[in-house]
Amino acid sequence: MKISASVYSSKSQSLPDIIRDLDMHGADLFHIDCNDDLSVFTDIAEIKQLSKTPVDLHIISNEPEKFFAEIADKQVDYVTFQYENLQHKLQVPDSVTAKLGLAIVSDTDISVFDDYADRFDFILFMTTTPGQSGGVFDKSNFRKIRQFRQRYPQKKIHVDGGVNGEVSFILRNMGVYASVSGSYLMNSESMGAAMLNLKTYDVDSHFQVRDFMREVDEIPLLKPADRSVQSILQSIEDYDLGFTILVDEQGRLEGMVTNADVRKGLLKHSDDLNRITVADITNTRPVTARQDMSVMELLRFIKQQSFAISYLPVVDENNNVTGAVTFFNLIKGEL
Repeated sequence: MKISASVYSSKSQSLPDIIRDLDMHGADLFHIDCNDDLSVFTDIAEIKQLSKTPVDLHIISNEPEKFFAEIADKQVDYVTFQYENLQHKLQVPDSVTAKLGLAIVSDTDISVFDDYADRFDFILFMTTTPGQSGGVFDKSNFRKIRQFRQRYPQKKIHVDGGVNGEVSFILRNMGVYASVSGSYLMNSESMGAAMLNLKTYDVDSHFQVRDFMREVDEIPLLKPADRSVQSILQSIEDYDLGFTILVDEQGRLEGMVTNADVRKGLLKHSDDLNRITVADITNTRPVTARQDMSVMELLRFIKQQSFAISYLPVVDENNNVTGAVTFFNLIKGEL
């Protein structure tokens, strides 16, 4: 995941010193907040002289059109427009060659992106109160991120607000392309250590698995009356997650069928595939995660396993399935 470092979060350094520090510590983008202020383009021009790192401009204005000429002239690399400030559908001219994004706050539905999907490249989720530095990540955005990824699979996702090392791990796992970091990065005793936490490592936990897991309505579940080999295969196909979870009538976990389990069943009966039964492809004792695990507890638990894990059913204290976690977007070293 790329880190877009919020340049204006540092109050104690000059702009050249900030840019040199961020470049030295591997920032991927320079994030500039523009609250209806054309003077930011003076800073952007200076940044372009100091560094080749792309500029990530976030415009909050009721009149975004007045910025188009400067965006084109300064060859800004990424530009995001705050949706809630727009007075009408935005028409960005072809002279603006930047990658375009639409920023939304936590209360705005992702469907507003529909009007911009043809022209815009990404969405920016504002996950704390816009304009307030040092806020706490609003966990309702985890579900919105999953929903956006499913609705617009070709569009990139950016996140701004409350991103520390722990949140960064969750976002990387969800396939987020870039996150903005301000206070966490700039106020850290070691910018290098903070950057590593954001890009790779993990830190103390405040979120539990229940906060970011795929919820029951987002995963394939089959009760006994709905089970056949065909229905299980169709369920795996429909959800495209590589598994289906089997539960009893009360929702308690009874087993799991994964792509690997299906392959084993096929090999077992390769001489006569019509003999394959549900039992042949079901793992009745799958590894599970508890919904009250912290991020750190989940990571330690996964690393203790003797085999690679791509997904886990999540259960409560009564073994009721409450969701699932997947790890498709993480590099092997993080697990």
